[in-house]
Amino acid sequence: MGADVAVVLCRGGCKTTVIESNLERGSKVPELVQNGLTQLSATQHRDKLSVATSLDDIDWNTVDLVIECIPERLGIKQALFAQLEQLARKDALLASNSSSFPITAIAEGLQTPDRMVGLHFFMPAHLTPLVEVVCGESTTTECAQNLYSFMRQCGMVPVLVKKDLPGFLANRLQHALAREAFSLIDAGVASPEDVDAAVRFGFGFRFLAAGPVLQRDHAGLEVHCAAGATMYPSLAANKEPSQCLSQKVSEGKYGMKTGEGFFKWTPEAITQEKQRYQKTLLAGLELLKSELPPVGDAVEQ
Repeated sequence: MGADVAVVLCRGGCKTTVIESNLERGSKVPELVQNGLTQLSATQHRDKLSVATSLDDIDWNTVDLVIECIPERLGIKQALFAQLEQLARKDALLASNSSSFPITAIAEGLQTPDRMVGLHFFMPAHLTPLVEVVCGESTTTECAQNLYSFMRQCGMVPVLVKKDLPGFLANRLQHALAREAFSLIDAGVASPEDVDAAVRFGFGFRFLAAGPVLQRDHAGLEVHCAAGATMYPSLAANKEPSQCLSQKVSEGKYGMKTGEGFFKWTPEAITQEKQRYQKTLLAGLELLKSELPPVGDAVEQ
């Protein structure tokens, strides 16, 4: 994720430094970023990247924005931002790519939580245009708006999440869908394959053209309202993950990373699927090209 975020910043014309303490992983970052820039036809910005192994290697006077992409453990995120608050200039923005922890919780104990913002990318970050700019309880409007504008300058589609709810905006919508999807599998209504097909080739296909709100204006609000009155009472409202999902996790079947989830994965199948997935995302980017923010001449960060 960190390398993909670096692609976004380099494409925006920003001087970008990735900090990776693991030498083996760090050695792979330039190639990963170059590959991402090639996918986006932005190879002219390859010289914007550098890799460091420690926070001590950075000239913090030149840093305007820090984006954290470390593992999802609250304690280590809090410890990192406590360090960053001391190292970074007082006017530098501090952003977390956390997808699960409230920004307010990460900022707890900081002396300057007003400059702490959530900046939540989606995998793969350079091929998924959306990025969430999340306000914590103390985040100033100015900081959030500045980061929002900067992300548009980098060619991303930012959305401003004004309240620090678990899951922010997009993940809440995703999980609402997933809860119903897995509930239908539990109930024997449809197979995992057919659930995926219903989304990808049905309403999910239309979502490329219009989101759920605009889609209802296309179809007619009275139609949606009447359908909702019929379906809402029977929609899944369970407070815990579904049985089929929980069982897979308890069996250690996490998906590609373990060779099996709802589907079985060989190394060859994983490679083929990732290639297909990225090819489809690139085709989607091409379709939406005229609606994406143009990549501007970003101020060097």
